[in-house]
Amino acid sequence: MKLTVSAAEAGQRIDKLLVARLPELSRSRLKSLIEQGHVLLDGASAKASARPRSGAVLAVEIPAATQTALVAEALALPVLYDDAFLLVIDKPAGIAVHPGAGISSGTVVHGLLSQVRDLVGIGGELRPGIVHRLDKDTSGCLVVAKSEVALRGLQAAFKARTVDKRYLALVHGAPADSGEFDTLYARHAVDRKRFSSKVREGRRAVTRWRVLRRFEQATLVEVELLTGRTHQIRAHFADAGFPLLGDKLYGGTRRDAKVFERPLIARQALHAARLSFAHPITAAMVACEAPAPEDFRAAVRALEGT
Repeated sequence: MKLTVSAAEAGQRIDKLLVARLPELSRSRLKSLIEQGHVLLDGASAKASARPRSGAVLAVEIPAATQTALVAEALALPVLYDDAFLLVIDKPAGIAVHPGAGISSGTVVHGLLSQVRDLVGIGGELRPGIVHRLDKDTSGCLVVAKSEVALRGLQAAFKARTVDKRYLALVHGAPADSGEFDTLYARHAVDRKRFSSKVREGRRAVTRWRVLRRFEQATLVEVELLTGRTHQIRAHFADAGFPLLGDKLYGGTRRDAKVFERPLIARQALHAARLSFAHPITAAMVACEAPAPEDFRAAVRALEGT
């Protein structure tokens, strides 16, 4: 596509000019196009910092989506909401959201390639537009974008904290009836697989909770996630002395062994139960609920019998 620089746009950096003129493309996508030579200024490769004159012509080439090495796989990914722009799935525990270190198959991305026919290329690749993440062993609501516009809108909503994210968690001990963790948050100083709120420097992390049910040795809580740091709920409760049942990384399984005759759940007892947000295209509210899976419900039943 070709764009003529107006008098009002003259002197602006090309990267900022294109963000305003092409809102359907993300800032990172446009940066990549410029760096790869797909943006020309009067016929020559443009730099992001260039400031074109009035009347200059920008030619932007959007290369065809490239086939990735991902192979579609038939996985059971229940759909909670679906339209032309996005879908929300109920992610089962034990499935990673996308490929990563040591994980090359069996992810949500692989399953969606098989399950969703109207998925389009996003970010230059034929893959679903993952907006946010859940830990591999956390179950529940996960939203996926089907277009660049939807992806950008949803990412902005998560960044602005206008997405309502509610979780169910089973924690050891007896936390207060309600409360809030508002801390600095960063990677653990010693164990690099973990994160910690007991740090002097880091990003802000805010977690609210309220107690739903109390048992003799554990508590069922509803958690509202106001920020979305990696392992945030798990680390916050563990640092406060209430690790999640079944959470091997944050000390939950060690506490399980001391308290229960047998493990009540084989993963961290965390479920993304509800997700609500303004639709990035229509602005209508989208509210999804994922029922607690059987292993979580079985743990609750076991606690009721203790």
